[in-house]
Amino acid sequence: MKKLYIYAFILVLTVSGCSVYQSIVNLSRLQFKLGNVNGFALNGVNLSGKSKLSDFSSIEILRISQAVASGSLPVSFVLNVQAKNPNDGNGGYPNTNATITDFPWRLLINGNETISGGLKNNVSIPGTGEVSIIPIQMSLDLVKFFQNKGYEDLINLALAIGGNKGSASNLTLYARPTVSTSLGPIKYPEELRIVSLSFTNK
Repeated sequence: MKKLYIYAFILVLTVSGCSVYQSIVNLSRLQFKLGNVNGFALNGVNLSGKSKLSDFSSIEILRISQAVASGSLPVSFVLNVQAKNPNDGNGGYPNTNATITDFPWRLLINGNETISGGLKNNVSIPGTGEVSIIPIQMSLDLVKFFQNKGYEDLINLALAIGGNKGSASNLTLYARPTVSTSLGPIKYPEELRIVSLSFTNK
């Protein structure tokens, strides 16, 4: 009887270990990519519909130039990170839903390190293979991180990111997600480099 208990205990450990390993493998397949940028505001001036300096009104130009003259140019925007969970039950992988509970990130603009932050709310990534959005609110002072750029250069940089023809191609996000599972939280061993070109899990 004692040997039976020992065998049963070993079997539980083996099954549990396989479950842990399978969960880690499944969740490591989550993929991330930078999506679009929404609501970009340059010192309170919305860049929606603007693609060049001449699109700004005289009042807006005055507002921005006064900020730069004072040594500050605050911007705010929402960076939408796309997340895809390919664990839809096909290709030999079981259907696995994921919930991201932590997402510490740091933002680079044109290769320059700027701000860092985290996730305010949990984000569910269902195992459907479809894209889910992780919206991240960004606020920073462009002058602080780009002191070598002049007035027009700063505006053009903002337009390249959040203007009418802007994109996240100037941005790089490094993040280290933590994913909740039935076995407890699983934290990625290292940061992921997330860009707008393609999905990645590395």
